[in-house]
Amino acid sequence: MQALILEQQDGKTLASVQHLEESQLPAGDVTVDVHWSSLNYKDALAYHRKRENYPSFSDDSWY
Repeated sequence: MQALILEQQDGKTLASVQHLEESQLPAGDVTVDVHWSSLNYKDALAYHRKRENYPSFSDDSWY
């Protein structure tokens, strides 16, 4: 399976897409058969190390 892996190295978080075998997963984890998926916009920016500050809303009082 393809997996987005986050690892800490020298105080930095590194993201990479890696191939994992089911046997590499920790005991007790649940696997889900996903047919379609996406990465949200801000997570994609973080993955590509874009540091722009985009507005975010912490509550729903604006609508």
